[in-house]
Amino acid sequence: MRRLTEHDQIGHDEDEIDRILSRQDEIVPSSGFAASVMEAVRREAAVPPPIPFPWKRAMAGLLVGGLALALVLVAGIVALVQSGRAATTAHFSMPVPSTLPPMFNGGVESAAIWTVLALLLAFVSVKLSMRLAFGKA
Repeated sequence: MRRLTEHDQIGHDEDEIDRILSRQDEIVPSSGFAASVMEAVRREAAVPPPIPFPWKRAMAGLLVGGLALALVLVAGIVALVQSGRAATTAHFSMPVPSTLPPMFNGGVESAAIWTVLALLLAFVSVKLSMRLAFGKA
């Protein structure tokens, strides 16, 4: 009697795999598969397209923000240039003035005014955004 070696076993397994894979059976989907796929396709087709971002409305805010930033930069540069001129014309007899504009050199009153303005701006922006968000719902 002949003993099966590992090589014979591998060859036998390969023959069986080839036999299984060579069958020409028709692959049939399970019942209801085509109907469920078509239902999913119809559902996706019925979904409205996503809402586009309102660039026309946002552009105004971006433009105003950009102009405000440019204005602040220009005002800062002008203040630096003017303080530089004042320092050179003083012949160093007086201490060099601060590079900040005079409205930033105030005391407690100036800080209180800036704090109130910041709080007011925050309040207005929150109220406006809430009105825009809930007004359309």
